[in-house]
Amino acid sequence: MFLNSLPTQLAEWFAAKRWSPRRHQLEMLEAARRGEHALLVAPTGAGKTLAGFMASLAELIEQPADGLHTLYVSPLKALAVDVQRNLLTPIAEMGLDIRVETRTGDTPSDRKARQRVRPPQMLLTTPESLSLLLSYPDSFTMFASLKTIVVDEVHAFATGKRGDLLALSMARLQRIAPNLRRVALSATVADPDGYRAWLAPDGDIDAVTLVQGEKGADPHISILIPEDRIPWAGHSGRYAAAQVMAEIETHKTTIVFCNTRSLAELIFQDLWAVNELKLPIGIHHGSLSVDARRKVEQAMADSRLRALVATASLDLGVDWGDVDCVIQMGAPKGASRLVQRVGRANHRLDEPSEAILVPGNRFEYLEARAALDAVTAGELDNDVFRTGALDVLAQHIMACACAAPFEEAGLLDEIRSALPYSALTDERFGQVLSYIQSGGYALKAYDRFKRLTRDPDGTWRVSHPRFVTQHRLNAGIIVEATMLNVRFRNGRTVGKVEESFAATLSPKDTFFFAGLVLEVEKIEVEDLIVRATSKPARIPTYGGARMPISTHLADRVRAFLASPQEWPRFPDDVREWLEMQARRSALPGPDQLLIETFPREGRHYMVVYSFEGWNAHQSLGMLVTRRMETLGIKPLGFVASDYAIATYSLEPVSDPRALFSPDILEHEFVDWVQQSSLLKRAFREVAVIGGLVERQHPGKRKTGKQVSFSTDLIYDVLRRYEPDHLLLRAAWEDARAKMTDVGRLANLLDRANDTMLHVSLDRVSPLAVPVLVLIGRERVAQGTVDDLLLIEAEALVAEAMSTD
Repeated sequence: MFLNSLPTQLAEWFAAKRWSPRRHQLEMLEAARRGEHALLVAPTGAGKTLAGFMASLAELIEQPADGLHTLYVSPLKALAVDVQRNLLTPIAEMGLDIRVETRTGDTPSDRKARQRVRPPQMLLTTPESLSLLLSYPDSFTMFASLKTIVVDEVHAFATGKRGDLLALSMARLQRIAPNLRRVALSATVADPDGYRAWLAPDGDIDAVTLVQGEKGADPHISILIPEDRIPWAGHSGRYAAAQVMAEIETHKTTIVFCNTRSLAELIFQDLWAVNELKLPIGIHHGSLSVDARRKVEQAMADSRLRALVATASLDLGVDWGDVDCVIQMGAPKGASRLVQRVGRANHRLDEPSEAILVPGNRFEYLEARAALDAVTAGELDNDVFRTGALDVLAQHIMACACAAPFEEAGLLDEIRSALPYSALTDERFGQVLSYIQSGGYALKAYDRFKRLTRDPDGTWRVSHPRFVTQHRLNAGIIVEATMLNVRFRNGRTVGKVEESFAATLSPKDTFFFAGLVLEVEKIEVEDLIVRATSKPARIPTYGGARMPISTHLADRVRAFLASPQEWPRFPDDVREWLEMQARRSALPGPDQLLIETFPREGRHYMVVYSFEGWNAHQSLGMLVTRRMETLGIKPLGFVASDYAIATYSLEPVSDPRALFSPDILEHEFVDWVQQSSLLKRAFREVAVIGGLVERQHPGKRKTGKQVSFSTDLIYDVLRRYEPDHLLLRAAWEDARAKMTDVGRLANLLDRANDTMLHVSLDRVSPLAVPVLVLIGRERVAQGTVDDLLLIEAEALVAEAMSTD
């Protein structure tokens, strides 16, 4: 099939390897021959990268040319480096005169300058670096010869702000090179049509050919059942360290995935403590220094590690062939994420990947079982495509202006050809331009916000060259929390911790980081000076929204609760837990909202089993306790998990309906968000992305404190004098969508009163134990947590499971 379309050198290379091109690789080549855009959906190990580059290799073999031919865009710097390595090998083996280079934030400045003058035929980059390239006047000549853009792991950014930036950049590239062909690759896409529309110019879905890869061997996924019993609470799986170590001992190379950086540090220490064979183990997460990550990645590539503890920093396709097992600590939170992580084990399509899930508690066992069933059924989590963000649009417009003056109508047409901005109105576009021109009504007296000028002929240009420098120094979509460098006295940096965690430390305090135990020597403005020690230590904490359970998995867990016929599949202790819940209280149906109320030790508890994820539950907990206060119920606090919320108060909740009406979003929600730090935090991000506040000046970088101080001042001015400012609106949208998960919250409140099942009990129920233990966790002081929580949990369990 299509084999005769392969150039001789490519066909001979396949033959020398004793390989045959896969069907989807040839279909991608044929789509390119027809000049069509294409989306390839194929499992890990199916040769997606080669499929994406096949047409480019064929064209450059048949018609050798200088100049930039193919642009490859990756969500991760590490992925770009990895693909370069995998692409250089076949190019060298075929003896092709094709230059392949990477361009990321880590690329030396002299190479970046040379790449703009004499670009390679293939350039591997990230959305942020591409946007910066487009801000130079020579971008029009650099990209004039561009034939193909390949977007790898498209699911990783299409639905977020990085995807907005990339969509706008592709619109600009299409204007520079009208015959540009767009290609996207992914292993985990539930809605191919949504991604075809996102990829296509003008959202024309029919312009993008969908190529489906062959289905690979079904993965072998198992759930680790502990030697004792599945815990009632916790979400780390730390109890299974010895069993996890035993799995590492019996495999070539294992990646141990954790959902947070803090947990990764903990699990690394736990595994090292039981590593009796002293096997080489590494750790990898986004807060480690670039050097530390590169060393670990190289050690993995050289097969010098037996295990690597990692976070989402390795979710995406770094190809290490010797990895033959993936272990997920705690629940995976989504079927798509699980598929992505399982794909890191064994990059061979015809051999099954092996994965082990380690649930942290009984609810997480149900979630792990739900994820396993979803993967078996081939069901993935749906992605939600959203309207493009205005702060990203402002940054892109500034990049365009840095490259050349522009006319308003022409740029608007170009921007509307990107799907996220296809519905952008003339009025809103004018507001964004006005914001960049003056900063807005409340800030127009300050020259430093006047970045654009409109000439009498209607052309827009950058007001002063300093704004061009300012843009290039500060452009980017990823806004990290305020961080301090962790470094030794000799200057070696090992990574970063958040300023909020560093503020809790004093000299001689100790903490785990990068697999080491570090003691604080002193704290400077931007640096935490440390030395290695062997003293007992604590774990750094990181802020930000937690990864919530997906709606798809939550629905499957609900279905388990309402289906006793499924329970024989579960371990005895999980089955007994559910059976006792059915006997003592009730189990909610798939569409029911179960609410239990009961007294305990002089307090009154309400537990809401809503299954809408941690972020939505945190928001709802705040709102419900506010309303409880108004109604005189005297709340003392609340705790939340992915599955439930528990409030505790001095007075009982006799009728929960009054607490769960949809108007809570119109009253308490708006007041709470505006008065909390959520909106201010969201404003800091949009102000940086939108170019209102600089992170860096030439030769000097602002500290996180300085950035926060600047944004807080501007925030207060705008709230007072221009409350409908463009960036305040953008911050409000971010706070609603990202930090509070308002969509799931609204869905819950809309159905609450119609589906509520209120059960009044005389004591705690079995289903309530996992969330009530969290109250104990919040009350217990550091250092005594484990012992006291164990006593608390045992007392709760005895009470809940008693048949009296």
